[in-house]
Amino acid sequence: MKAAKFAYTRVFDVDEAIEVLAKAGGTAKAMSGSQSFGPMLNLRLARPAQVVDVANIPALRAVSRKGEWVEIGAAVTHAEIEDGVYPPLATHPMRQVAGGIAYRAIRSRGTVGGSLAHADPAADWVVTLAALGARIVLRSPRGERTIEADGLMLGAYTTVLEADELIVAIHVPSETPTTRWGYHKVCRKPGEFAEASAAVYFDVSRKRARVVLGAADGPPILLNEFAAEVASKGAQAAGRDKVSAAVGLALPDRDGIDRKLFTACVERALEQSDVFSNHKLAE
Repeated sequence: MKAAKFAYTRVFDVDEAIEVLAKAGGTAKAMSGSQSFGPMLNLRLARPAQVVDVANIPALRAVSRKGEWVEIGAAVTHAEIEDGVYPPLATHPMRQVAGGIAYRAIRSRGTVGGSLAHADPAADWVVTLAALGARIVLRSPRGERTIEADGLMLGAYTTVLEADELIVAIHVPSETPTTRWGYHKVCRKPGEFAEASAAVYFDVSRKRARVVLGAADGPPILLNEFAAEVASKGAQAAGRDKVSAAVGLALPDRDGIDRKLFTACVERALEQSDVFSNHKLAE
């Protein structure tokens, strides 16, 4: 199939993009890397009257360090993060995640902001940024607002974004000497969508403890009580029975095989993070 007819507009300024989206009255869609949106157009699952290409807006292609945070432009590609193109992300945990997203051809065009706006439950950035406690910056004719990454998705392929609103930046915490991070996903074969995933993030200097499940058919699921137990009690709170119990509470309607997949993801993410190398994780 081919896409239904639409008008195409390429913009080079955020304000111009927002103006075009606003004038369209809900009939226009922003497009960046087009790796998810393009197939949806071709399958006619999306039929916008106008497509607004924001991939070449300079402000959306920058990365900078701002205090304890790193600001990532929404049009930065997965491959650029993977390759360490931007110094503030050269040693960041996001590099590890970026290298495992789909295939290199996809990573070369797909963008962080586009992935978030698409809101596929199995997407890597959805669960990763929720675990990091990232903040998403949105802009519209009404101004700018910032939301928590774990509050962006309402459901599969559904977000809090308004029709005239654009993701312009993502703020992630910079790494510290006490950052402990892990991410693991289960795919049928490399490059395919995840059947289950989990991300963990601990940083005693910032008093942060996050364990998040992804690929659960909806928004990422935060295991806050379990994360707090791991942070305060260490390895004794992260035995297989404890992990399995936490996953079971979060996914009560899943069958035993699914719960085992998610349990394995959490266990391997924790192991990868080396979080238990510190005798004291929380104060």
